[in-house]
Amino acid sequence: MKYSYCVLCALCVLCVCASNGCGYALAGHGSFLPAYIKTVGIPTFTNRTTVFNLETTLTQKVRSEFIGRGKYQILPQGGDVDALLTGEVSSVTITPASFSPQQLASRYVITMTARIELRDTRANMVLWENPGLVFRQEYEATSGRSAIDPAAFFGQDVNALDRLTSDFARTIVSAILEAF
Repeated sequence: MKYSYCVLCALCVLCVCASNGCGYALAGHGSFLPAYIKTVGIPTFTNRTTVFNLETTLTQKVRSEFIGRGKYQILPQGGDVDALLTGEVSSVTITPASFSPQQLASRYVITMTARIELRDTRANMVLWENPGLVFRQEYEATSGRSAIDPAAFFGQDVNALDRLTSDFARTIVSAILEAF
């Protein structure tokens, strides 16, 4: 009886010790990047759309999201860094999703397509990439006017651009750091 109790205790200790190295981390706190990466360069993204200043807003949000994680030094240039994050927004489209009784758009689907790449500059290899990232969000219309042109829409609803870029930055940084 005493022997089986000792064996049971030893098995419990072994299970606890083994589970500590299972690889799980709290969401938002893990990182699958190599340990030697301390500085990440994030130059201003390229904007191939008609949305004014989208590249600046999006780049600032991605930098802020990385800084919020507190583990990396973020620099605005691409030289003398351990990793380089580049991005290019290729399109932004806005499509009405629902209409009011007066046949005015009351809800829109905004679709942004981008290419994002994180490159290890020391090993000159791609750590994470998504060449065809598609990001969709739905937004309520804030004015009585319909706007299918992205530049006109964001001129009417600056908050939609802020929400879109914040969600995009959070999604990108989580995908990179948590390897999803």
